Amino acid sequence: MSNFTQKLKYVFTEPVIRRRILFTLAILVTTRIFAIIPIPGIDASRLQSLFSGSEFLNLLNIFSGGGLSNLSIVMLGVGPYVTASIVMQLMTMMVPKLKALYQEEGDAGRKRFAQYSRILTVPLAAIQGYAFIMLLERQGVLPVLSLGTLALDVLIIIAGSILLMWVGELISEFGIGNGVSLIIFAGIVVRIPSSLGQLVFTFDQSQLPIYLAAILASLLIVLGVVTVTEAERPIPITYAKQVRGNRTYGGLSTYLPLRVNQAGVIPIIFALSILLFPQMILEFLSHSSVSAVSGISYTLLGLLANAWFYAIAYFVLVFLFTYFYTAVTFDPEAVANNLQKSGAFIPGVRPGPSTAEYISHVLTRLTLVGALFLGAIAVLPLILRSLTGIQSLAIGGTALLIVVSVVIDVVKKVDAQISVREY
Repeated sequence: MSNFTQKLKYVFTEPVIRRRILFTLAILVTTRIFAIIPIPGIDASRLQSLFSGSEFLNLLNIFSGGGLSNLSIVMLGVGPYVTASIVMQLMTMMVPKLKALYQEEGDAGRKRFAQYSRILTVPLAAIQGYAFIMLLERQGVLPVLSLGTLALDVLIIIAGSILLMWVGELISEFGIGNGVSLIIFAGIVVRIPSSLGQLVFTFDQSQLPIYLAAILASLLIVLGVVTVTEAERPIPITYAKQVRGNRTYGGLSTYLPLRVNQAGVIPIIFALSILLFPQMILEFLSHSSVSAVSGISYTLLGLLANAWFYAIAYFVLVFLFTYFYTAVTFDPEAVANNLQKSGAFIPGVRPGPSTAEYISHVLTRLTLVGALFLGAIAVLPLILRSLTGIQSLAIGGTALLIVVSVVIDVVKKVDAQISVREY
């Protein structure tokens, strides 16, 4: 029996892992049910035409887990929570107390930090919900709303965002994988059958080479994501020998694995959030009665609508967030201190600050490769879209990147659960 078959059998026979997987699936099915419950008073035909002509809305729909295309009660998805998390992570770079709370105070500090992110989610959801409802009302998708109906719709949208935030954390704690990423993943996967059906019905033989090139690019993206995600740089570690009585302890050699892409899919999600949130606000402000505000908003929207500017901004944000998230989640000084306390050292490197500097140097070079790769495959579909004119390529590339990264992460989490149970 192969190793894969043994692990698959273990997944279905081990009660704890099976319960975690079933819990995750049940939660994801529940979120899909929420995503098809619309808010009242929608003009479905106007909504469909609005989405068919807007790359911005389709990208936002991916980020919302597919709930936006139905104007469901969870139309904003986990977007406000992700935005709040980004703001809090950025605050750690500017507020030393928050950095100490996140990195030095253990689980209790991280729980308080996460609570601040949850609290910040509420006003962000209110701002995004109000701006989006006003935008849809001006586009004729929603009727002119009274103040009471508007307040009720905004409250429903806030409640939906908080609900998805809560179930995402439930998945992370009691299920398998990162809950936020899995909710976005489920929204992408559920749209695959309809996208394939639309592709079959609108297939044009004259564009066959373009479709073949898109398939080849997708396979290369999958191969690249898997390769870079699994790639690691081993740093040799040696434990000092200790003589106690007549016995000698230590002297073992192992290695510290540093991954090329420590951040996973998080930089892509962060970059999309930063790109989409200002764009939504600008769409709302462009209809302002103040001419200066509307003029500036139209100018900025025109800039964001430029495909090459959008691609460059997307690449830069993915690149920067890869470095940022790696710096937040991996602390070379803490690793060096732990090695020194356990009597371990890197051959040829002095313990303490020199070890931290060496690890930081290696990590910086590795992250450069990972950041360039993530940024390149993020904008590759946008470049292909500009060259071929097929609008779905840009959306498909971003979705494919998220799907592959989330699948890899889930497989690793399942392997970790299996290893824990076996030991």
